[in-house]
Amino acid sequence: MTTFNIPTLQTDRFTLRAPCLSDFEAYAAFGSSERSAPVGGPFDRTTAFRNLCALGGQWQLRGYGRWIVAGKETDAPLGIVGIYHPDDWPEPEIGWTLFEEAEGRSVAFEAAQATRAFAYETLGWTTLVSHVAPDNTRSAALARRMGAEKEGVFQHPSYGQFDIWRHLSPDEVAA
Repeated sequence: MTTFNIPTLQTDRFTLRAPCLSDFEAYAAFGSSERSAPVGGPFDRTTAFRNLCALGGQWQLRGYGRWIVAGKETDAPLGIVGIYHPDDWPEPEIGWTLFEEAEGRSVAFEAAQATRAFAYETLGWTTLVSHVAPDNTRSAALARRMGAEKEGVFQHPSYGQFDIWRHLSPDEVAA
């Protein structure tokens, strides 16, 4: 039997944890909405289930991945944040996807900071990027808020163009 561990991270207000079946309805609702367009949506329930399962799969194959971000008090799923690295991506990225009820609450900011700390402190990495669609002004603002700087573009064959935002290094974060 193969087993793997998805660590749980805690921030002041949120828990970053492994996906579970109880997250599916919230994820399927997100997937069927226009909010999912930047990640290939809208998509049906079958695709939503496959995508939710893939969260655990990347942890198994790469040893890192994305978490469900849940409220500390309620454990209600608010979105998905973590390190995304599919085969056709040039390098691992901090990615964030929020469900509608999480918008405007700094959920992505807090969870992305925890993700960056995990990558630098636990995985020992020295650099990270975020790929942001040029028209996604909210994600670009979040990347800027985290101190990232736009350094180029990445053309994906299916999803189109992304701006590459390079995050602060571990030394710059510590300063």
